[in-house]
Amino acid sequence: MVHQYKLNGYDIVLDTASGSIHLVDDVAYDIIEMYKSRSADEICAAVCEKYPDVTRSDVLECLDDVAELEREHKLFTPDDYEQLAADYKGSSHVIKALCLHVAHTCNLNCSYCFASQGKYHGERAIMSFDVGKRALDFLVENSGDRRNLEVDFFGGEPLMNWQVVKDLVAYARSIEKDAGKNFRFTLTTNGLLIDDDVIEFANRECSNVVLSLDGRKAVHDRYRVDYTGNGSWERIVPKFQKLVEARGGRNYYMRGTFTHANPDFLRDIEAMLDLGFTELSMEPVVSKPTDPSALTAEDLPILKEQYEILAKEMIKRDREGRGFTFYHYMIDLTGGPCIYKRISGCGSGTEYMAVTPWGDLYPCHQFVGDPKYLMGDIWKGVTNTAVRDEFKHCNAYARPECKDCWAKLYCSGGCAANAYHATGSITGVYEYGCELFKKRVECAIMIKVAENQELAAQGIEVPIELGGTCNACADGEACE
Repeated sequence: MVHQYKLNGYDIVLDTASGSIHLVDDVAYDIIEMYKSRSADEICAAVCEKYPDVTRSDVLECLDDVAELEREHKLFTPDDYEQLAADYKGSSHVIKALCLHVAHTCNLNCSYCFASQGKYHGERAIMSFDVGKRALDFLVENSGDRRNLEVDFFGGEPLMNWQVVKDLVAYARSIEKDAGKNFRFTLTTNGLLIDDDVIEFANRECSNVVLSLDGRKAVHDRYRVDYTGNGSWERIVPKFQKLVEARGGRNYYMRGTFTHANPDFLRDIEAMLDLGFTELSMEPVVSKPTDPSALTAEDLPILKEQYEILAKEMIKRDREGRGFTFYHYMIDLTGGPCIYKRISGCGSGTEYMAVTPWGDLYPCHQFVGDPKYLMGDIWKGVTNTAVRDEFKHCNAYARPECKDCWAKLYCSGGCAANAYHATGSITGVYEYGCELFKKRVECAIMIKVAENQELAAQGIEVPIELGGTCNACADGEACE
């Protein structure tokens, strides 16, 4: 399958199965578009009529080039990965990451919160050290030969249980050498309780921190308010700036949420840049269609345009030496991820699970509180194996609607939770999310094409082609 599009003056051709990216001129673009459906004579006639300066010989030469790329499996490459998708997760029950819900409570009252202000539609609760300790032991016991283990401190607001977070990190450090493991921690926080102790500890022990900021003060304070209705922007921004500066401006993300109230989210990204933040993420809101914050059909063209403008702005700023990172545009087109990663998705429900304050296991944080997806607990392990099996088969080929989609090897079938909340099935299709994702991928590829062109101008040739298979994943060895 081939996907073609024009963006920012570039004619881009993506070979879906191989991941090869081709930057072509208008003539080659049209030839490739007709290559599979029309004869050589028909293509010659159509192209020569549209481009009077192009000769039949030029067209035939281009057709030969396309045919050579097809033979090299760089264009119109057959998609032979469906059986691989079915076999990959197989019988392996290795777990590599846990999301520890150390606090099912929060000191903010965000109206758009998918977790019902941290309670996850249940009771407020705090994880004890004993439960957290058992969760870490459970991860070690079920991680097989994998060395690097990921642990996310999540909520609610995890800083409301800060001492337990610190104690759990200390415990993990005390066991990792003998266990042959390396723990990598992430902390997600709204920032209200950040102090010097949090900054020092997080910057020493956490490989990443995720800081919740929606951008402009007016946008942020519209939804991210405390229980008295007061906005939080002025209280958290100085703390975020202090933490990021102490962190050396690395290994963090400002995570914003855009809603129906701010489909012009580029202005919020610009606001975060003006505050000195350069590692940025903006996520579409997860909410019921009836919620005032929910994105609408009218928002969709605005959002797509915003993504395109953002991509162009990133190229411009990078050339000016003012570059920044946008999470959804982080895409490696010169190697990997390998095909096993591209077809299998995020690993929720199989390699990755969420742990509640009382030790229950769920496929990920967005399923917490749904009894249908309770998988077991950290003492008995996964007892509801039907859920695990359901997620094993949730991949890029699990949905008939995705069969002919050019983006399936980039989204891996999309987010199971979003599909479930939109359709009632983890193998459903959240069409709105699909539209946004495909636009993000197009923009990310365009940015890489622009970068590649600049390297080429310097005499540096870098092929743009995703990686293929790697025996490491297939053999169950840890991927780093």
